Amino acid sequence: MARISIFGIGYVGVVSAACLARDGHEVVAVDVDPGKVASIAAGRSPIVEEGIDDLVRETVASGRLRATTDTAEAIAATDASLVCVGTPSAEDGSVGLGYVTAVCEQIGAALAAKDAFHSVVIRSTIVPGSTERACIPALERASGKRAGTGFGVGYYPEFLRESTAIADHADPGLVVFGALDAATGDLLEGLNAGVDWPIHRTDLATAEMVKYTSNTWRAVKVTFANEIGNIAKASGIDGQSVMEILCSDTKAAMSPYFMRPGFAFGGSCLPKDVRALRRLAEDTGGSHRLLDAVLQSNEDQIARAEALVLASGARSVGFVGISFKPGTDDLRESPLVALAARLIARGVDVRVYDPFVQEAFDAGTPGAGRGNEGVPDLAERMENSLDALIEASGTVLVGNFYAGAVDALERAVDSRPVVDLTRMNRTRRSDGAYSGICW
Repeated sequence: MARISIFGIGYVGVVSAACLARDGHEVVAVDVDPGKVASIAAGRSPIVEEGIDDLVRETVASGRLRATTDTAEAIAATDASLVCVGTPSAEDGSVGLGYVTAVCEQIGAALAAKDAFHSVVIRSTIVPGSTERACIPALERASGKRAGTGFGVGYYPEFLRESTAIADHADPGLVVFGALDAATGDLLEGLNAGVDWPIHRTDLATAEMVKYTSNTWRAVKVTFANEIGNIAKASGIDGQSVMEILCSDTKAAMSPYFMRPGFAFGGSCLPKDVRALRRLAEDTGGSHRLLDAVLQSNEDQIARAEALVLASGARSVGFVGISFKPGTDDLRESPLVALAARLIARGVDVRVYDPFVQEAFDAGTPGAGRGNEGVPDLAERMENSLDALIEASGTVLVGNFYAGAVDALERAVDSRPVVDLTRMNRTRRSDGAYSGICW
């Protein structure tokens, strides 16, 4: 078993830390935010995710997981570090490397005082070439050592989906990593021992590119399904039936999860990764028409939803869901946040029912409301009761699917307009007060 320090107690960092500790490794979680460190130390998760609270509590109690703000102490106590900090988009759409390079400099400074070999593995999503151009130079400058001999370097992307991340850790579907040196490659292979998927061991840049290719492909599939759904609806055809039939062709290896007409994609990965890959194409003289089209079409889908709401004539709208997907409190680049902001700017009163975002606010987690940059006074707009939300709304907008909400939403169709972006009932098609975005 390995001794691992994980830098960044955000979504990926918390899930990775707890799952690796569960697997028997000794894990130290590191963050500059004392609130997150205190949360872990108390056996509480600083994020909302199915099953994560129990896992953090159990692994902290077992002694296999602890947290600190002290980089030097964490490096001294472990043999490898996983960098899991954010890489937000810069203004020009390029990937923001500031957090990653800052952490690399801190790790490098600690490595300067460490004699034993230590592997530094980047998990943050960064465009191809970033580990070699930005991370390694920062580590070498601060440590005074040479990458590959004085310390190890790897790139190990994650493919965790929010709301199913713990299961995804054990059953990832894809395992790929790049390593500059054999010791780091062997370490990463050992972390995946027992995973029932092929392990792809490659160079750093290829591993970085696989991550962007995977995320961009997911974004392309969402957009493609939406455009098919829009075209099908205009022709009187059920777009979801078309795509379900297409996805039955398992030979083409299409994932039904993304090939489902509905609302726009969002979250902390797909929008910024498509932007970053497009910017990389611009910088390298490559073609990026499809990437341009993906982002524009995604914006068009938000505008389409806005038009459906405005066409209902209501001056008050109740959102069922505001996070970028059900099962999480994450609001980063949520298309529902973008839609709510547009409606609020037009003078529409917006109220929100979202049990997972509400849970974060009620628990007072450090990340409550994380990623919300568009909806003013979100906490005050939250509604605990779905029935009360429906009663107070001129139009109900179904943004996320919650199985327990279906019956109440079905009844709502009889009394007010309902705009459905997720398809609460598979048998419903646009008719009368009910408007489905792609069906």
